[in-house]
Amino acid sequence: MRLFWIIIAVMAAGLVLLIANHENGQVFGIENNAFASVLYLGLWVAVLTVGIVGSGMRFSAVARDLAYWLLILLVLTTGYQYRYELQDVASRLTAGLVPGSPMTVAGSEGHAVMLDKSSNGHFEVRMQVNGTTVRALVDTGASATVLTAADAERVGIAAEDLHFTTPVMTANGRALAASASLDELRIGPIERSNMPVLVAEPGRLEQSLLGMQFLSSLSGFEMRGDRLILRD
Repeated sequence: MRLFWIIIAVMAAGLVLLIANHENGQVFGIENNAFASVLYLGLWVAVLTVGIVGSGMRFSAVARDLAYWLLILLVLTTGYQYRYELQDVASRLTAGLVPGSPMTVAGSEGHAVMLDKSSNGHFEVRMQVNGTTVRALVDTGASATVLTAADAERVGIAAEDLHFTTPVMTANGRALAASASLDELRIGPIERSNMPVLVAEPGRLEQSLLGMQFLSSLSGFEMRGDRLILRD
């Protein structure tokens, strides 16, 4: 305790000097900000020292506990410093485990996401439509984004508001579709609001399509082997 009060007295004197030399900007040739940081760290050192000495613990036990805390602090600091790289790793793992998951491309100007080719040889994407995940086929041959009747119902498009009057060509042949609008369509960080879409007649489309109506709104898209990159 005597050592503690001696340290506190020294720090109090340093605080007085810091206040007295506020206009000069320096204390003993040290800038005020740096000197204040030394005082702050000194306070924590004093508290830790008194806590360790006053606990009566053996030095080996104290050293072990300090090593544990330093290791935890090192792991947390490392995780924070490499948080963006860890997010990229997590996105890659998700893209590999869940087909169609968009992976954000780091270091790109604007927003960019990458899609891996599915096992069926096509590019699929898990997009967020009005807050609901919809799995769609990326189809550059489709002029519009087309939702299946089931997906349209899941994202909140009321069936009674649909009027199937627009002729479209699907893999099952000629069909009729209804015009609708999405409040939000999002693929990773790429987002569109009030997006017009078509809704296919029930039973006429097996999977929703992401067509050129959305793709042409991007700044560009390119295929690199088994990967498709969308840039906004």
